[in-house]
Amino acid sequence: MSDDFDRSMWRLLADNLPARADKIAAVDQGRSVTYAELAAEAGRVADWLARRGIRPGDRVIVHLRKGIDEVAAMFGAWKMGAVVVNVNIRWTPAQLAYVAGDSRARAVILPRNALEALVGEHALPEGTAYLVQGKAEGLVQGADPWGALAADQASAPDESDPRGLAIIIYTSGSTGAPKGVMLSHRNIRVGAISVADYLGLDESDRLLSVLPYSFDAGLNQLTTMLLTGGTVVHQPLTMPAEIIRMAQAESVTGIAGVPPLWNQIVRLLVDRPTELPALRRITNTGGKIPPNILELLPQVFPGVDIYLMYGLTEAFRSTYLPPSKFAAKMGSIGRQIPNAQVFAIKHGEGVAGPGEQGELVHAGPLVSMGYWEKPEVTAQKIRPCPELAHLLGDEPVVWSGDLVRVDQDGDLWFVSRMDEMIKTLGFRLSPTEVEDAISQSGLVTDVVAFGVEDADLGQAVHAVVTYLPQADEAALAAHCVRAMPHYMRPQHYHSWQGAMPRTASGKLDRPAIISAARAALQN
Repeated sequence: MSDDFDRSMWRLLADNLPARADKIAAVDQGRSVTYAELAAEAGRVADWLARRGIRPGDRVIVHLRKGIDEVAAMFGAWKMGAVVVNVNIRWTPAQLAYVAGDSRARAVILPRNALEALVGEHALPEGTAYLVQGKAEGLVQGADPWGALAADQASAPDESDPRGLAIIIYTSGSTGAPKGVMLSHRNIRVGAISVADYLGLDESDRLLSVLPYSFDAGLNQLTTMLLTGGTVVHQPLTMPAEIIRMAQAESVTGIAGVPPLWNQIVRLLVDRPTELPALRRITNTGGKIPPNILELLPQVFPGVDIYLMYGLTEAFRSTYLPPSKFAAKMGSIGRQIPNAQVFAIKHGEGVAGPGEQGELVHAGPLVSMGYWEKPEVTAQKIRPCPELAHLLGDEPVVWSGDLVRVDQDGDLWFVSRMDEMIKTLGFRLSPTEVEDAISQSGLVTDVVAFGVEDADLGQAVHAVVTYLPQADEAALAAHCVRAMPHYMRPQHYHSWQGAMPRTASGKLDRPAIISAARAALQN
């Protein structure tokens, strides 16, 4: 098994040749490429990087719209031994400039409009090499057009150390400056092997790729398809109608999403049922789907396997709930995936047992290399676990900061971020519990609960909600009186007009939402 783990990212693509040279590897709207064509396109990028003086270990930013070029850019960097820094196309020039400076990137691959925005305080250092999508005329010095790339020279790849750095994934930075999580070639490959195992993926699969490659779960969709010889179908627009249309048109066998996206897709399919005969499985990660939406999933996706999953970038992938348990354990995140070790830890006591709660910690080959050039922060997040010393010795584990509950069968249930627990009237209350109860009303699309300091209650429960048409605060408050014990009921409802902000990975941007609600209280 170690031989399977210890291979470079370039080999993930190249090992499909020559057996699958003519098979479709990736699909865009109106365009597709075979495995041979994708490898050749990546080779053109690798040759350009080498000509521009990029060396193994240098950081290369990929800042492109989801699609074939983005994949070719990443694998071109990996072919010549560089480290990929994938920056979501939705990030601002200020965020892009910050990441470029923090990672000391020597090359950036980006669209023409993004390059033209890197001026003034956002300008990158002189000498940065640019490979640019779009028209070639009038490019600044140091920039070359993608369309003028020379033919692939079939140069030999740099055989990167499988345990060396492959990619830096930056957090959104909604609670401060973004931090770069370092993943090795081995981390990513083990993640692909593990997920392909429990999902039962093979070369007949066609996965719809909606989640960005700057998000670990989105990257895993790509890597599992290349590992198994399947096909990745790119869907850069997160509009539910477009996702369903593309899934139907391309005979997609799998769709992965995050809770806000599943919320929208399910509501669409309830109103407009659509047959997806090729679809075999759907997966969720990035948070908990509201219970009313969970209950509708089997109805709108009849006969489709539903996988509920949990992961964190610092450990790539962690747990999953098999479809056979979905009906009985709707909402559980299940148990550890293959090749991972996951525990719920009661601090200072030991491993949490059935009926108990603890912090989720993750050990094994998926544990990341830590945060880019932040050893102190790394040591806080990834460190040995005294409660597991009898099993792991001084092996470091990832401390997730997530509180989970262990049920009687040993399956895990997400409770809350430990730093978001609401302490009210002597109770420790999970905001997720409040959000679930509010979602059950059928009156809101999105909801975020949080605590506000209160002299009488300790903390008062507040809820930010986006109402469905014809719903209002009076109807929601009446539901909460019927459905919640007194200590759970929100003391204040904040009405959010329009869609709530999302992170680059599509999850609700909880810090931004809560910050805006708190600011409104001061006005």
